[in-house]
Order: sequence, then structure tokens, then C-alpha cells
Amino acid sequence: MTTATADTSATPRPGRHPGARPGRATAGRLRAAGLYTVSVLAGVAVWQLLAVTYGSALVASPSETLSAARELAADGTLFNSVVASGRRILIGWGLGLAVGVPVGLLIGQIPLVRHLLDPYIEFFRFIPPVAFVTLAVVWLGIGESSKVVLIFYTSVFIVTLNTSAGVMAVNESKLRAAASLGASRRQILRCVVLPSTVPHIVTGARLAMGNSFLTIVSAEIVASQVGLGSLIWTSRNYGRIDWVFVGIITLGILGFVYDRVLRVVASRALSRYGVKL
Repeated sequence: MTTATADTSATPRPGRHPGARPGRATAGRLRAAGLYTVSVLAGVAVWQLLAVTYGSALVASPSETLSAARELAADGTLFNSVVASGRRILIGWGLGLAVGVPVGLLIGQIPLVRHLLDPYIEFFRFIPPVAFVTLAVVWLGIGESSKVVLIFYTSVFIVTLNTSAGVMAVNESKLRAAASLGASRRQILRCVVLPSTVPHIVTGARLAMGNSFLTIVSAEIVASQVGLGSLIWTSRNYGRIDWVFVGIITLGILGFVYDRVLRVVASRALSRYGVKL
């Protein structure tokens, strides 16, 4: 007597739908792209309405701005401005990150360092970088150094504060558990404190990037012949509102691209530390 055995391999099991998750993820991405597109189109429509209402002397229309962008791109002005501003932002922001992270770790870990540096950090972080533009030009000249130093100044305090806040927010039980297992102070810093602080560091880096874009305009207006800030100021002197719009929109696009790249890199490289952007 033979017994029939069911072929369980061909029978779908509850909860096992290999195509469900990828399909849902694709639908989510398409929906997000659609919402982005609708949002951009709505913004352009409002922009066009404002241009029609107030006239080209006050608000350049999207078509006029696009034509001006082509004009500036044709002679290389737009490309040179983007490269100059982008390079200054990356260098100054990178230096702020390189200094702010270790200083923030020290402040969060060592009370003596915190008490020594806290008065200076709390004093200088409330002074805007634009207040130092004249001094930066006098001390460092109109070259690249003055702009980079100003961007470094606006970045380093944000990164330092976020990093130190992340260190001081580490669960005390984790530190005690690591110490009870015989971990040294350096091992605790590397294996417990730093992984827990990574999300705060990334947040500080993003905030510092945004402030770097705020600073670059004022720095380039005063002491630069090339850059998006210089382009905006020169356009204003020539009465070219359409060029001003090109400079402003290019700054926004450049900042959007920088932040997106930072988010993607941080999410992929630091996902194990709980970074989700």
C-alpha cells in the first residue's frame, strides 16, 4: 500500500512571497518620485505666478532664469562659480568635521576638557561668521584661506556640540558593563561611545553643511571674484535679476546634491550604527 505524499515545495507558505517586498519597495520609490515631481511643478507654477504678478524687474520668470543660466553657462561663468564655491565649502566643512568630532569626543568624555573649552565654545558659537569677514580678509587676504577659515568656523562648533551631546547621551549602563568586563578607557571609547555617537555626528555634519552654504555667500561677496556669492552680488550691481535668480537657485541645487550624497553615503556606510536618513 502506497501513501501519497504532498509536494510541499510547490505549495506556497503563508508569509513567503519573494516578490512582495521588492514590488512594494519599487511602488514606494515611484510614489516618492511622483510626489517630488508634483511638488516641483507646483513650486514652478507659483514662481511663474509671482513673476507675472510683480513683473520681471522684481521676479525673473522660470523661462527668463533658464535663459540666463544658459547665458552664464555658455561663457563658463556658472561652471567656474559652482566649482569655486563647492570646493571652498567642502574644504572648510571637512576641516570642521575633522576637528569638531575629536574635540566633541574629548568634551563628552573628559570633564576637565569640557570645563576648559566650554566658555570659548559658548562664546564664539553665538558670533556669526559674517562678523569676522573683514578680519578674515585683513588677516588672511582675499585668497582661498579667508573663505575656508570662515566656513570652518561656522562648521566646527555645530559638529563639536552634536558630538559631545551624543557622547553624554550614551547609556550609563553600557559604560559600566564594558568597564566591569575589563575594557580599558580607549576600548570603551572605540567600542561603546563612538558607535553610539555616530548618529549625532552625522546630524551635526548635515547641519554644518547647511550653515556652510549660509557663510559662503557673505564671504564671497566681500572677498572673491569667482563664486556663487560673488555672482549674486555682481548681478545685483548690474541690475540683472535673472542672474541673481540663477545664483540663488544654483546654491539651492548644489546644497540639495551635497546633502543627498552625504545622506546616501552615511546611510550605506554607517547603517550598522543606526544611521537612517
